[in-house]
Amino acid sequence: MSQTTTDEENLPGARKELDGGSGEFFDSIAHRYDLLNRILSMGLDPHWRKKAVRALELDDAHRALDVATGTADLALAIADAYPDLRVDGIDPSVEMLAIGQEKLHKRKLHERVTLREGDGQALPFEDNTFDGAAVSFGIRNFPDRLAGLHEMTRVTRKGGKVVILELSEPRRGPMAAIARSYVHHVVPRVGSLLSGSKEYRYLQESIAAFPPAEEFMEMMDAAGLQDVDCRPLTFGVVNLFVGTPG
Repeated sequence: MSQTTTDEENLPGARKELDGGSGEFFDSIAHRYDLLNRILSMGLDPHWRKKAVRALELDDAHRALDVATGTADLALAIADAYPDLRVDGIDPSVEMLAIGQEKLHKRKLHERVTLREGDGQALPFEDNTFDGAAVSFGIRNFPDRLAGLHEMTRVTRKGGKVVILELSEPRRGPMAAIARSYVHHVVPRVGSLLSGSKEYRYLQESIAAFPPAEEFMEMMDAAGLQDVDCRPLTFGVVNLFVGTPG
């Protein structure tokens, strides 16, 4: 991408285009992110996250990681499910993290859940630090998804679970055409209407660009994960991927 700027772009108050999926991009929509997700998922995203938490199988665990934590919804769900567990959340968007931090204090979970700014493709943790690691609705935004998977595998102990919850475009089944229409037309239009901007068209584009489940499972294998499994949820609108570091 060209780094050249024009005089107009350098004027005070000029609006610059943001790279879709970057920390700055999510900073720009942070204050309306949770509301839009509730509406655009038809209220199902908390249900999907609970399934991701169960897939982590953290009953005897001490510490878990939420990659691309955003406003910390998954980190909070993990902490709620396992009262003795420490949870780390990492995300490149400082504005999203600020909202997540407010949630932690309101729920009095700030002593067990730690949020920090960082890159999921270069995690600032030692090998085998966590009993489980997860990312929900975030890995499609990684420029290098394989690097992100390698990092999650590296920091998770052998026998732990690496869980990825991600939106998808159903390609088969009786609801596939309806789901694709929803993603292509309803998501960007409703998102744009509610947010007063066009940023949510990126959501539709990023879902369409995400690889098919079979291809992503091969990527998980390449990252060193074993017993890789994919569980379609809600007619395949969301996929829950699970793997175990070898």
